[in-house]
Amino acid sequence: MRVLVTGGAGFIGSHVVRALRARGHETVVLDVRADPPSDVRDVEAVRRALTGVDAVCHQAAMVGLGAGFADAVEYVSRNDLGTAVLLTAMAEAGIRRLVLAGSMVVYGEGRYTCGRHGTVRPGPRTVADLDAGRFEPPCPVCGADLAPGLVGEDAPADPRNVYATTKLAQEHLAAAWARATGGSAVSLRYHNVYGPGMPRDTPYAGVASFFRSALARGVAPQVYEDGCQRRDFVHVRDVAAANVAALEAGSPDGALTAYNTGSGEVRTVGEMARALAAAYGGPEPVVTGAYRLGDVRHVTADSARLRGELGWTARVGFAEGMREFAAAG
Repeated sequence: MRVLVTGGAGFIGSHVVRALRARGHETVVLDVRADPPSDVRDVEAVRRALTGVDAVCHQAAMVGLGAGFADAVEYVSRNDLGTAVLLTAMAEAGIRRLVLAGSMVVYGEGRYTCGRHGTVRPGPRTVADLDAGRFEPPCPVCGADLAPGLVGEDAPADPRNVYATTKLAQEHLAAAWARATGGSAVSLRYHNVYGPGMPRDTPYAGVASFFRSALARGVAPQVYEDGCQRRDFVHVRDVAAANVAALEAGSPDGALTAYNTGSGEVRTVGEMARALAAAYGGPEPVVTGAYRLGDVRHVTADSARLRGELGWTARVGFAEGMREFAAAG
């Protein structure tokens, strides 16, 4: 296949390009960091990039938390307008296969169970609770403690910040494109991706990158809340392999299929910080009790659908991946 990879010069996109080439596919890169630079919002640039293309792997996006509204226009422009431009050009060109870089942030909080009320969905955490160090969301019915679990693709969406809202809008746009054109669309809902090539020292880098940058400066990583936030840290090479599997397998025509894309290993942010610090030789992380209002407490993936339907399996374990990430500098 000849595959257009938008964002193909970026962190995840560059790994996707390498994985596709290793499988014998031809790749075309459209990226503001490429030579020449091309913006996915540029209609003519997108049309040129789609010439002779069989499928599209859409990685281009503005990433990060987007907790406030200062960047709302830029998030919507880059993520949603850019996706609309791409899909319109694909429809014109008759290209009917798409893999979208989705995100677990569309869920908001993950899956929780109350001993009395079963599966429940807690509301957003309040400033008063966070200021008081009450980080765990209570049962919205009785206020009791909750047990976090794995969230499946059928869980209702509940985006809780600007970035999350734009990622859900991308899925809706892709689903509308698939229905209108009879195309095949897959959204890979990435969990916390890390690995070589991850950007550092930018407002939109992931927590793993911030911790590694601190360690490189000889500064203790600053862990928010109590460090017990549950996440699924998935290696970028495994994410790239999931993109290849989705492109090669396709999905039902006229619909969008979502797949959680996680390692299957539930870890806490504190565990990740300690593993990186140990691999780096210190200093030890510091738990600060600080918080970001747009953050969720726990969200971890059930990736059984991706494994079962596409035959994909995460290959890089947590300990191995963290050692490699620390050594990557």
